[in-house]
Amino acid sequence: MAQFYNMKPTPLIRTLDKVAASSEAAVADIPDGATVMVGGFGLCGIPENLIRALARRCVRGLHTISNDTGIEGAGMGLLLEAGAVAEQTASYVGGNRRLQELAFSGALKLNLVPQGTLAERIRAAGAGIPAFYTPTGVGTVVAEGKETRTFGGRQYLLEEALHADYALVKAWRGDLKGNLVYRKTARNFNPLMATAASVTIAEVEHLVEPGEIDGDHIVTPGIFVQRIVRGELYERRIDRLRYRTA
Repeated sequence: MAQFYNMKPTPLIRTLDKVAASSEAAVADIPDGATVMVGGFGLCGIPENLIRALARRCVRGLHTISNDTGIEGAGMGLLLEAGAVAEQTASYVGGNRRLQELAFSGALKLNLVPQGTLAERIRAAGAGIPAFYTPTGVGTVVAEGKETRTFGGRQYLLEEALHADYALVKAWRGDLKGNLVYRKTARNFNPLMATAASVTIAEVEHLVEPGEIDGDHIVTPGIFVQRIVRGELYERRIDRLRYRTA
C-alpha cells in the first residue's frame, strides 16, 4: 500500500483535467438560445475573456443573467452589440445605452430583478431550493403575477429559483480540477452562479496544479466546475473614472 500512495500521476490521469485550450474552445458548444449566467459586478470580476470569445462566435437568442449589463464596448456590452442577447435578466441596466435602446425598441426582453432577490434566486438554484418568500417588491410592479402570502402580519412575494444552462465565472486562481479562489471584490456573483448552472466555465488569472491551493482558501469546489481556462488578456477596465480637483 505504501508503494501505491507514493506513485506519481500517470499521463492517463491527466486526461481527467478540465482545462480548455483557449477561451474560444471553452465556449465553443454554447448554442443559440441557451440560458447563460455571467458573473461580475459592473466590470469587477467579469469573465472578460469568455465574454469576448462568446461574442465573436455570433450566437443568437441567448437568455443572459447578470447583475448588470456592463458598458458600451466592454463586458456584457459586447454580447449586446454582437446581437447575441434576446432576453436579459439583471438588477441594473443604467450604465449601458445600447441595452436601453434594445429594450425600448422591443428587440430585447428585459427582466429587472431587485439585486438581493437576484442573488437569492441564483443561490436557491444552487442549493436545490425551488422558491422562497421575500418582502422585497411587495406593492410594486415586481409583484405583478406573483403569489403573495402573509407571515407575521407582513406580506411576502414568492420568487422562484433561477437556473442556467451555462455559467461563465471569473476567479483569481484555480487548479486543474476546477477548485477556485476569488480575490477581494471579484468574489461577488461568481460563487453563486458557479453552483446554479448545468455547465460552469471558469476563467482564471493563475492556473496551478492540484494541491497548490490551500483547501481552506477554496471558495468554489471543483465539483461545481466543468471547464477551466487561463484568461489570455485582461484589460482591467472600470465603469467610470472620476477625478477630484483640489
